[in-house]
Amino acid sequence: MGRSGFEARRSRDIHPPRTGNLGVDSTLALLEASPLNQFSHWSQKGLSTVVQKKRFLSTVCALTLVFPLSACNLASSGGGNEHVTLRLSHQWPGVNKQGEGDFRSVLAERFADEVRKRTNGDVDIQIYPNDSLIEDSEAQYQAMMKGAVDMSVFPLDYASGDVPQFSITLMPTMVRNHEEAQQWQHAEIGQRVEEIAEANGAKVLTWVWNAGAVASKTQQPIESPGDVPQGSVTRAAGTYVEKMLERVGFGISSMSSSEIYNGMQTGVLDSAVTSTSSHSSYRLYEQVKSYTSPTGGNTFWFMFEPLIISKKVFDQLTPEQQKIMEDVGQELQNFAYQASEKDDMRVDKQFSAAGVNVTPMDDQAFMAWRKVSKPVWQDFATDVKGGAELLELAQQATG
Repeated sequence: MGRSGFEARRSRDIHPPRTGNLGVDSTLALLEASPLNQFSHWSQKGLSTVVQKKRFLSTVCALTLVFPLSACNLASSGGGNEHVTLRLSHQWPGVNKQGEGDFRSVLAERFADEVRKRTNGDVDIQIYPNDSLIEDSEAQYQAMMKGAVDMSVFPLDYASGDVPQFSITLMPTMVRNHEEAQQWQHAEIGQRVEEIAEANGAKVLTWVWNAGAVASKTQQPIESPGDVPQGSVTRAAGTYVEKMLERVGFGISSMSSSEIYNGMQTGVLDSAVTSTSSHSSYRLYEQVKSYTSPTGGNTFWFMFEPLIISKKVFDQLTPEQQKIMEDVGQELQNFAYQASEKDDMRVDKQFSAAGVNVTPMDDQAFMAWRKVSKPVWQDFATDVKGGAELLELAQQATG
């Protein structure tokens, strides 16, 4: 096969064919028949009609812009190597000119730089931070499955509406601290999570875990279930985390972490549960009076947010490119683990400096959260295919 014929075949395999600028009606028809039609999923999570429409239309607009360009992403370079341009989209704020910032953004940049270097520029990873390509953070996975995105630093539980088994990676009180989180990768539960991800179109390149914290407008920190103020509304990612919080009296308002600041500023939220890194990146210390920290070795919220690539895209890289991607991902593993731990301490200091009352969660408080979490574990075991086995494997990994 001549080079031009190979290029055309390869472009069709990895990305949608060039169709010209899709009109709104055509794009809506495409999404109506695709996993990107998430109206029912969002409604179940309690989003308002306005937010649903905003997110849906932003996805439509993104795909209208992306699809016409996607066939141009692959071309052949000299020497017989395939030149590939990949789009890495994520929700975290971008790094500054010094390459500093949210460690998840830093991870993406370091990965892209090292892959570009080792492939002599044949694999060019273009990074779209801060939801700049796909505005709805939770739609990154669906966009990847449709070919609009190739890679992401992505919380797998966000895609639990499509793959319910992913909720094992944000099961309340299942993972208590960084030591327990890091045990997953080489345990059977880690293997199963990677297998489930690959069976559903995503390959994990670097494991990323983030500890969660609780920030509140109240001076009294929300350390245990008994501290929840009556009528308090919070934000917390994760279907089963939300179920657990509802059991202890919270009202739930679902939104992305980038929307929390505005939610607090406008009075929609009284508190929020998200990663320590996001508490910092989105400057929540400007809105709250108390902060329950995971630095004491306890938190009920621990989220798996790996660096992933579309399995379809990965499979069509050359063997040499695949090995480089895997090697770089593995070499960045220690950075991902260490940076996440360091962020917990850094954010404690940042919130304290802002006058926020910082309180580490103690063992007694954690066990109280675990007690109210057990019923939602059972819900997962009952409602999700293979859920009981995943729960058992997760508990084996953490002892």
